[in-house]
This record gives sequence, C-alpha cells and structure tokens, in this order.
Amino acid sequence: MRLLCRRLRCISSFTVPLASRHSRIVEMRAGLPHSPAQELRLFRPGKNYKMHTFTLETKQRPSGSLLRQALLAFLMLLGALTGEAALAQTARPIQIWPTIPFVRGKDLCQYQENYAKTKNEQSKDMLQSVVALIREGAKEAVAFGIVQAMDDMENANRAQANAGMGMDVLLEGSFKATLDAYYRDLQPGQRKIVFFNPMPLTQLVRGLRDQKRQGYLDDKLVRELYGIFWGTYSFAQDCNGQVLVTMHLEGKDGTTRSFQAQGLPQSVMQSVAGQVFDYFQKTKFPSKVVVGTRTLELLGAPSMPVAHTAGPAAAERACSNMNARLPTVAELEYLAALGDYNGGVSLRSDVWVLPGGMVYAPDLPNPSPVRSADEVRGPDLHFYCVR
Repeated sequence: MRLLCRRLRCISSFTVPLASRHSRIVEMRAGLPHSPAQELRLFRPGKNYKMHTFTLETKQRPSGSLLRQALLAFLMLLGALTGEAALAQTARPIQIWPTIPFVRGKDLCQYQENYAKTKNEQSKDMLQSVVALIREGAKEAVAFGIVQAMDDMENANRAQANAGMGMDVLLEGSFKATLDAYYRDLQPGQRKIVFFNPMPLTQLVRGLRDQKRQGYLDDKLVRELYGIFWGTYSFAQDCNGQVLVTMHLEGKDGTTRSFQAQGLPQSVMQSVAGQVFDYFQKTKFPSKVVVGTRTLELLGAPSMPVAHTAGPAAAERACSNMNARLPTVAELEYLAALGDYNGGVSLRSDVWVLPGGMVYAPDLPNPSPVRSADEVRGPDLHFYCVR
C-alpha cells in the first residue's frame, strides 16, 4: 500500500496482480465516515497489463481507522473480481501432453493358466489328452509328441501376440479418437480438456517419419501443460483376447486421477474415454452458472451432488442447513436445458423437489409437471440445493 499527499489531496493505492482482459474504470463510494469526498477508485488497465490499482482519494491525510476501512472495501472488491476471474479461468481447457506412454503389466491369462491348477491337475489333464489319442489309434510316443507340439505351438502364438510395440499406439489412438467422438456427438459448450503439442511441427514430422513417438519433455514444455496421461495394460485372466487397461492423469500439482476398463484392444478405450469425458465435462458441485443477469451457485446435497429424500420438508431442511435453498421451477428447467455437460443438471425421468412442498415430474407434463407431493406417489424424490 502506498500513501501520497500533495496539498489537500491524499491518495492511498493498493496494487495487486489480477489477470483480466477487460478495460474499465469503476468508482464506488466507500461510505467512510470521516470525509464526504472519499472515493474508492478501481482502475483496470488494458489487456496488455496484469496489474490493477485500487485508489482511495481524500482531502486530508487518512487516519489509521480510515485506511483500515478503505482496506476492507478494497478486499470486498477484490473478492468480487477474484470470483469473476475464477469463472473466467474455467473457460480455458486444461492442456495435456499429447503422447500417452503405456507400460505392459503382467499377463493375467498366462498367470491364471499356470496357477489356477496344481501341477498334479495339469499332469492329469495332459495324461487324459494322451490317453484319448491312444484310444484313437495313435502310438504312445506319437501321442506324447502331439500333445507336446500343441502346447509348444500355443506358447509360441502367445509370445508372438505379446511381442512388438504396437499395443500402446493402438490404445492411445483409440482413446483420442473416441474422446473426440464424444465431443462431436454431445457438443458441450466448452471443451475442458485438450491435447496440446508445444513442440514445433517440423520436429513432430521428423519423429513420425522415423517411426518414433513424441517422448522428449523438458521443464520449459511442462510449463504450458496441466499434466500427462500414462497407462498400463495387461492381458485379461479369462484368456479371451481382452486387455485390462488403467490410465492415470498426473497433474503438475501432484494430483492423480485413474480410469480403468476391460475389453478387446480395439474397443476397450471407448469405456476409458467415456470416464474421462464424464470426469471433466460433467457438472461439478459446488459450481456457478449464470442465469439471466445473476450468478447461481450449485451446492448439491449435504452428502452428494444429488440426493434422495422421503419428502419435500426434509429436502428443504437439508438445504436450509447449508444456508441454501431448493431451485425454483424456472431455475430447475433452465439447468435441465443446459444438461449435465454444460454446467446444468439433467432431469431424466426423476421427480424433483421444489420449494413450498411441491415437486416437478417431467413424465407428467399435462396439465403441468409441477405437482403437489401427494399427487406423485411411489418414486423417490430427488433434490439438490442452490444459493
């Protein structure tokens, strides 16, 4: 904080870093008791600047109490702008390193075959195969040779299937294509995750020409990224060609999220991509959404985003204990129109609690989906709280 007095004019300035791309001047009467001419001015420079100056202008040298009150007013304005900046930050998608390295894990199919039966049980199975061949007319030595050759061929085929470096490329490509398909089909208003390549395209082309994947990553490149995906895959224990895939998201702040699915190599990443899409795009609680000219905060229920309740009174008490309320009909319908992937909440076919003991039943539109709780018996009532 700086204090500058010249003649009968004193200026106290508070300068803070606050990212914003708007340019405007806001003047607010601070309501301070000592002088009617006091003003708290907030000057927000152009988009090329990231420093914002709050100026208190008085006709006399401000006292300590005056400065404390000015600082309080400044903090109130700062809180409002910080909220605005937080909302703006959500509009920028997080950037992920474009290469997803995969580590091959244990072959659960081979493990299951080797350890699901004891050696005595395996010997009995092989003996039964030999006896069956002998009964068909094969000589003992030939029968043993046939069984051994079949076992060796199966082991060779599995070794060939496990060889090579193509599985990680297949899983990565399938994941990215499916994730993009989700965005094309569902078309959320804001994409919250993208794969960002900070390297020159010429370097990427050289690597692809040499059949190499992007692998080099230094500190300068990491600065532009939120984190990286990496994964593991193992052949499933049921030995039907499926793989068990686990993908991990490691953020720069140390946070980790994991997603897992099992299926055929060409389709397993559809499930993983769906989990990732839901995690990033689905409405989070708490969150904020603009409704008309005001901002509505979605708090969810006390223990989960959307909760069940036996009656409207219990839902209203729960929201009241959170210093919140149930959404109105207009708010409920608007949030339903936004949907789960645009900051809203889909209604589906559930019955939702409204203020005043009323409920909203989407499947009963005539004459109105707004009904008393007594008219809708049977299904559980759903609710979430807003503020």
